[in-house]
Order: sequence, then structure tokens, then C-alpha cells
Amino acid sequence: MARKRRVFFHTVKSLWKTNRLGKGWLTQFLLVLMSAFLCITITLVFTKTTAVYSAVPNEQKAIASTQNLIQQGKTFYDAGQFAQAVKVLQQAATISEADGDELNQAIALSNLSLAYQQLGLPQAESAIASSLKLLQTGQNIGTAKERMQILAQALDVRGRWQLAQGQSETALTTWQQAFEIYAKIGDNTGLTRNRINQAQALQALGHYRQAQEILSELNETLQNQPDSALKATGLRSLGNVLRVVGEFNNSRQVLEQSLEITQRMSKVDARGTPSAQTISDTLLSLGNTARAQQETQTALQFYQQAASASTSPYTRIQAQLNQLSLLLETQQWNAAKKLYPKIETSIANLAPSRTAVDAKINFAKSLMHLKQHDNAIAVSRQDIAQLLAASVQQAKALEDQRAISYALGNLGELYEQNGQFNEAENLTQQALFAAQTINATDITYLWQWQLGRLLRDRGNIQPAIAAYNEAVNNLRSLRRDLVAINPDLQFSFRDKVEPVYRQLVDLLLRSKSGADPSPENLTSARTTIESLQLAELENFFRSACLDAKPELLDKVVDKGDRTAAVIYPIILPDRLEVILKLPTQENLRHYTTKKPQDEVEKTLQSLRQYLKEPDRTLDVQKSSQQLYSWLIQPLEVELEKMQVTKLVFVLDGSLRNVPMGVLYDDKQQKYLLEKYAIALAPGLQLLEPTPLQRQRLNALTAGLSESREFAGIEFPRLQNVLYELKQVESQVPKSEELFNQKFTKDNLQTQINSNPFTVVHMATHGQFSSNLEETFILTWDRLLKIDELDNLLRTSDKSRSSAIELLVLSACETAAGDNRAALGLAGIAVKAGARSTLATLWQVDDRSTARLMSEFYRQLADPKLTKAEALQKAQLALWNDKTQDWKRPYFWAAYVLIGNWL
Repeated sequence: MARKRRVFFHTVKSLWKTNRLGKGWLTQFLLVLMSAFLCITITLVFTKTTAVYSAVPNEQKAIASTQNLIQQGKTFYDAGQFAQAVKVLQQAATISEADGDELNQAIALSNLSLAYQQLGLPQAESAIASSLKLLQTGQNIGTAKERMQILAQALDVRGRWQLAQGQSETALTTWQQAFEIYAKIGDNTGLTRNRINQAQALQALGHYRQAQEILSELNETLQNQPDSALKATGLRSLGNVLRVVGEFNNSRQVLEQSLEITQRMSKVDARGTPSAQTISDTLLSLGNTARAQQETQTALQFYQQAASASTSPYTRIQAQLNQLSLLLETQQWNAAKKLYPKIETSIANLAPSRTAVDAKINFAKSLMHLKQHDNAIAVSRQDIAQLLAASVQQAKALEDQRAISYALGNLGELYEQNGQFNEAENLTQQALFAAQTINATDITYLWQWQLGRLLRDRGNIQPAIAAYNEAVNNLRSLRRDLVAINPDLQFSFRDKVEPVYRQLVDLLLRSKSGADPSPENLTSARTTIESLQLAELENFFRSACLDAKPELLDKVVDKGDRTAAVIYPIILPDRLEVILKLPTQENLRHYTTKKPQDEVEKTLQSLRQYLKEPDRTLDVQKSSQQLYSWLIQPLEVELEKMQVTKLVFVLDGSLRNVPMGVLYDDKQQKYLLEKYAIALAPGLQLLEPTPLQRQRLNALTAGLSESREFAGIEFPRLQNVLYELKQVESQVPKSEELFNQKFTKDNLQTQINSNPFTVVHMATHGQFSSNLEETFILTWDRLLKIDELDNLLRTSDKSRSSAIELLVLSACETAAGDNRAALGLAGIAVKAGARSTLATLWQVDDRSTARLMSEFYRQLADPKLTKAEALQKAQLALWNDKTQDWKRPYFWAAYVLIGNWL
């Protein structure tokens, strides 16, 4: 009679619990990425006849002893006690090797590799290599099918390790080998797990479309299966993955379906139904997705339900910790003060494990945050220090270097907050050393940043700059991992990533006794802010944005357009810095305006509001005159001296939300647009900066004039759209038109695939937002999201040499009340793959839009003009129109050109 034994680690609980930490826990999210992307149970099942055991009683006892050790290792692993798991599994491997039990030796070694991986130890590679060698060459490892099944799962383990080491392509190859085995033996569970693994590797390689296709196919496969615990678990896993890649709505739908299945099964069939803990895990995932969607109250409700339903103290505490951190993040102080004593009571009773250490550190972080807001709470800083010190001791007892690093580093942060800089630096150095011993770049940068702050605050500027540079370099190396991890990073990006860059720029641009920063520091500051802007876009998209090889703007203005200057304004807490690149000038110029960030932000916010109201022209001039005096006035002499006629802005932060052409020179009573042609660049690099080839100009025009309603949003009629399209077509005779019912996603795809258009002009409603899912273009049949637009415009036919020269999005606008909405606009400009993008920052009267677009294309036909100059002339023509009162900034200022201005 066959015996089935489950001897491989069940990794769901331990891995995903580390993903349930609260705001700012970037390091925990990276740990989840590195150690295991999935929350599907990995189980090896094999058979062996009892006749063999009865024939060799001593061997049977040895096998039973080995299996007991493996089971003990699993118990330690599930409890997060990875060092203990290593010791037990080493014994199991040694005993099984001595007994010639190659089957259990291979299993013990695979499990040992998992435990090593959790500890970040390089022995993980040798352990899994030895396991695979046994499985490939051993003589006494069950039937052929049993051997193949174990081999496939061991390959899964090796793939995880390879991905953690940054060997994404090798990991993908390994997982593809495992996939072939799973398919051959008909292991559908293994296939499901393997496909998600492959999607992870593809994302790490930047192949996001392929990863998306895999996830979509997997969802279809799961939908066609009958209700089962496996289906519910698979859907929960898929829902978590979809959240990781930024598909929040799909994640929510899949997780809700998983929850419905588990609840339905519990009512229908009591045998083998999902436990309350399974329901709790799904509720917790739903809470994380709702949080990613910025639905605070919904997320809090899911966390409360998860805590109530959980039978595991670990999951209950993690749900409460997420709830607490979200309350603090949204400044619900009273609710947070009521919740934290409940956590305090139960957290002390957790058994020693990494999960317990992580929970205590997370709790201490929340208490530090709460203490900073309300020093009168019952918990003292000494209490928090004791909690962190206990975490350090527990982590050391577990021999877990990663946990030791977390605990020491956060204790150092507490000392930093308390002004005890010597102690803080000592603890930070210890945390940094612990992280570096296991090559944990993801947490190393945190302690390098912390060390930089400590050195800076004591006036040690050069060592501080060195520490910050190391932190930024590590962030650059982690960029793709930062993109692919849990979307809760979006909560912490502004707290745990952006400040590292900005504080380094602050140090680099600090002047001594009024002297300018060195040329090296200016260049480094500019490069650092560029890295931040690219990281912002990639965090927004959950993907790498630049596929082509860009060219530095410096080379373009030095060699391609010597009448253009590039301006880099940088908003810092106490001042506004401006770096100027002039054509043919090697050294950068630098100017400082002592204006606090709050004043700059307030001025920008007011100007943005005034611009959307046609009757606030005087208010627009007043606010924009302030910006002119800060940004342009210090540069005027240099610009005039170099006979500059075009300005290219690489904008920072909230500056992206207002058009630079509207800046007002009160002395000359002129807008900046009257003096210069203006363009924007998303970064310091430009994709394929070549002049427009007029003779090859052809256009695909698409637009909607009828009112539509999608996703609960009513889009009003745009009655002049057809006139706008006809005006474009009159200037670009080689045109194809998609109007109203013909303007569908499928028709767009067909046209773009069949014709190499150089211009794509869309006159339709659209919105730019800092939320990926709220950035879209309206077609007749759907809200076309950025990724779909990207897929449409980036044709798969690589043989075509022509690219889209110009993407025009008229009637679009930035989302109301979203201070970072221009991220969506910059994102479309980069992601669409067009050399230039012309768009509107707010929805303008469509009569004036039609008039401006007609003039823009008429000017564009002049080979002497660049795109920026054509837009400038079109805007001024609209301004000077004798038949209409379109002189107010509301009508002409909304249009911005992004990318190649040539």
C-alpha cells in the first residue's frame, strides 16, 4: 500500500506575514521579494512501498528518524526559527547520507536551502546544488514520477535563490525547466505556482507585458476550475501578485472571489473546508489591497475582520499592526491610542521567531511615531528602547543576521530621535555590519542613510555625503526590485526613498561662506535628482520606464540646438535651488533663492487653481510673477548673453503641475512664453533626439464628441472635436480617422499595427493622476489605462524603423486635488515611446483647442521651426486671435510639450 508523505516546507504563513508590516517597511517588502514572491504552499509528495520498510527494519527506523528531523525542521521553519531549522535539517541530511537514503537526503537539502535563504546565507546555493545532483544522478530515489516531482520542486527552490541573487534570467531558465517537468507529470498545482514564479522573473527582467500575459492566463485557468481549497489559495496568491504589480482593481476582484469561495465551502461541506485562518489570511490581503487603493476606512475594516477571524496570534497581531500603522499614517491619533495597548498586551507572549522580532520592531516603530505626535502617551521612550533591545537579543538567539540588523538599526533610530548621537551611530554601524555580512543591500541603504543623517547633524559634511552616496548607489542597484515589490512601497516611497535623494542634494548644494558648490557637486546633485525622478516614475508604474538608449540633454544643447538652455529647479525644505545648463558651456551655473518649501508649495497650489478659472488673470499674474522672480530672474543676464531662444525645464515636485510659459515678468509685462519657446523633459536624458522629418509626416486622428459614462464617471460632450480632427487632417493630408463609435481599443490596435504613423492625435477626455489606475484616456468602449496605451503604441513589429514622433492628447487634465498628478502625464510621455508628447494640464474650451491645434500643425510644417517653436507660435496666435477673447492664460497656457523639442 502506498504511503504519501508531506515533507516539504509550507511557506505561506511565514513568508506573507513578513509582508504585513506597516508603513515604511520597505526592507520587509524587499525581504518578501527576495525570499519568496508567492504565498502558495510548496509541498513535495512521494510514495514508497511499505514492503521495502518491512524487509529492512533498521532502514525503516533510520528513515522514520530522518523524517522526524525533517518534520521538526518544518516546525521550526514555520515558526520563523530558521537557525534552529538549519541545525535540525543538517542532522537529517547527515543521517540520510550515512544511511544511503538519497530520497530523504535530497529533501532535507532542499529544505535546508530554504532555511539558508531566509537567513541570507550563501550556503543556500551549495545545499540546493547537492540536492539537485542527488535527484539527477542518484540510484535509489523512488519511481520516475516521484523523482521528477521532487526534482521540479527543488528547481523551484533554486530559482528562488537565483532571483534573490539578482540572477533573474538564470532563475527564469530554471523555472522553465521545472515547468516542463510539472507539465509532463500533470502536476497542476506545481504549474500554477511555477507560472507565478516565471512572471516574477520576467518582471525583474523588465518584460512586463509577458509577465502580464502569464498572470492573465493563470487567472483564466483558475476561473475554469471548480471550487476547492486549492482554487481559493491560488486566487489569493494571484491577488497578492496582482497587487504587487500595481493592478489593484484586479487584485481586489480576485481576492474577493477567493474569500467568497472559502466562505461558500464552509457552508456547503464541512469536510476539508478552509479554516478560519484561511479566511483571515484573505481578509488581510484584501486590507493590503484596499490600502494600496488608498481606501483607508475599507482597509481598516478588513484588518479588523482579519484580526477577529484569525486563530493564529501572529496573523492577529500583524493585522492589528497594519491597522495601527494606517491609523498613524492617516493621523487618526485617538483611534491609534486606543488600539496600541491591545497589541502591547499580546505581543509579549509571542514565541521567539523572526516573525515575532519583526512584529516587535514594527510595533516599536509605530510607538515612536505616536510618541513624536503625543509625548503624553503612557509608553515612554525607555519602554520603546527596552522593546527594541529585547528584539536585538531575541534575534541574536535566533542567529538571524537580518533580524539583528533590523532591530539594531531601529534602536539606533530611536537614539537618533532622542539626540543621543554617539550611541545612535554605534548601533547604526552594528546594524550596517550585520546587513553587509549577508549582502542585504535592501536594508544596507537604510543604515547608510541613517549614518549619513547622524554625521550631517554633527557637522561632518564630507563623511555624511559619502554615506549618502553609498545609500543612493544601493537604491540605484535595487531600482527594479523597488519597482516589483509590494505596492505598499507607494506609501513609504516619500518617507523611505525620496528623502535619501533630496537630503543628499541638500548636502551637495550647501555653500561655505557664500561660495558656489564645486562643479563636481553641481553635476552630482543634478544626477541625483535625475535618479529620484526616474525612481518616482518607476515606482508609479511598477516597471522600468526607459527601454531605449537615451542621450544626455547636455549633448543635445551643445551639439544639436545651441539656442536652447536647460533649467533644473530643485525644491528643498529651506530654499529653491536652480541649476542652469547653457549651450557649449562645460560648467553648470547655480542659483539659490531662500524661500521655504511651504511658501513655494502654497504659491504653486494657488497658481494652479487660478489657471483653471478664466476670470482670475490678475491673480495668475501675481502668483506667477513670484515664481518668475525665483526661477528666471537670476538667470536673465546669462540667457540673454548666450542668445537663448528656447528653455527646456526638468521640473521637480509640484513645479510639474503648472505650465512654465505662464511665468510673468512684471517689469516687461510679458509672460515667459512671449520670450522663449518652452519644453519639458522628464529627466536629464532624451530618447532619440532627432529633428522632425516633415516629409514623412502622417497622422492617426481619433476623437470623441459624444458624452459617455464609464466606471461611474460622466464625461460631457465635446462638440468641437470633429472640427479639431478635420483641422489636423487638413494640415497632415496623410491621415486616418477614428471618430466616436470607430474610436475603440481594437480599431486603434489595428490601425497602429498596420500603419507606421509618425503622429497620433487623440481629442478625447483623459486624466493624469499620481494613481496609476486613475490615469487613463477615454475611448468609445473603455477607459484606456496607461499600460494598455503603452501596449497599443509600442507595436510588436520590431522591423519598423519609424517611431511615433508626436503623441497629442488634447482635452485631458490633471486630477483635481492631486498634488503629484503630473506624474501620470510624465509617465505617459515616457511610457508611450513617442519622441514628443503634447498634452493639456487642464481641460480647455474645445473651440480654442481646435483653433490652437490647427495652427500648431500649420506651423509644424515649417522645416525652420522646432516642435517647441511651433507650439509657441500656435499659443501666441490663439492669444492674438481678433475674433475671440482667448488672451487669458486659461485658454492658451494649458498646453505643454514633453520630450524632444527639436
